[in-house]
Amino acid sequence: MSDAPGLALSAAYHEQVVAPLLERSMPGVPYAGARLGSGSDVLGFDDAQSRDHDWGLRLTLLVEDGAASEVDALLEWELPASWRDRPVRFATTWDPVVRQRAEVAAAADFAASRTGIPPQQLAGPEPVGLTDWLQLTGQAALEVTAGPVFHDGTGVITRIRERLAGYPEDVRRYAIGADWTRIGQELPDVGRAGLRGDEDGSAVIAARHVRTLLHLAHLLHRRWAPYGKWLARSAAALPGGGALRSTALEALRAPDWRTRQRALTAAIELLAAVQGRVGLPTLDPATEPFFDRPHIGLRGLPELLAETITDPAVRALRPGIGTAEQISDHVSVLVDAELRRRLVGG
Repeated sequence: MSDAPGLALSAAYHEQVVAPLLERSMPGVPYAGARLGSGSDVLGFDDAQSRDHDWGLRLTLLVEDGAASEVDALLEWELPASWRDRPVRFATTWDPVVRQRAEVAAAADFAASRTGIPPQQLAGPEPVGLTDWLQLTGQAALEVTAGPVFHDGTGVITRIRERLAGYPEDVRRYAIGADWTRIGQELPDVGRAGLRGDEDGSAVIAARHVRTLLHLAHLLHRRWAPYGKWLARSAAALPGGGALRSTALEALRAPDWRTRQRALTAAIELLAAVQGRVGLPTLDPATEPFFDRPHIGLRGLPELLAETITDPAVRALRPGIGTAEQISDHVSVLVDAELRRRLVGG
């Protein structure tokens, strides 16, 4: 059985099996072949453990003009039973039916199923609306934009991926401000809990801040943040991610609140400096003493960013609330576009 990483396996499967079958049986049909959607291999994070479910000969085939059902039927009928000692047809955690796992759809329909954004906004002239941007999660965007496209004979998925490359600038600034707001609201509590002898409580609060800082790092570098399982690994791969990882680990492993507070302060100052380097307004230092207590507070970074937002619709949003994934980390909510819309008022 092949031990190739998932993306290499999918690329070879497309090139050696699926693409020749389409050319032979439906010559000239325009399509895009890719490995998109769910799965750690889409992010390049799969390993041997990943192969115990939903891993294998998976592809995304994007065809237009109503040809999806015909292509799907062709693949189900003509594909071999196995390839490279791996089954071509298998059940998944979301579908118990044993069938071939090249997902076939129109590009806009596929992207809409992942992002919750209407197809006409993804592939047509209609712009993506503010509510649609606010309900979009980084993981949902990555399921369209992160994986490789092996062949694009229509150009549609390339245009969609370009549209989903990142937030509009004012939405990005609003989201960055929301992460800073969340940090500022509870940053002094790391020290306050510790000063009362509650090291466990201090550590729990600090862990929340670490997660927010990792999300913030993605926003600053114009990258989509994946869901929790891969958030730290993805952040470590960002420019300067090694330093952020070091301070985050120090905060998580700190034996006492003073060490914990110093590590968080270092991480905050690091990202505030990044904010300046990427062309956004910042403060140096970004932290300050919290009244006369031995605790640390955040200076006015959220307000500073809010002053630079020019889009009236974004300026009208309640400051500091943020996007759906900043409001809730409940998995059942974040995988449901309609529930995400309710969170952001859509």
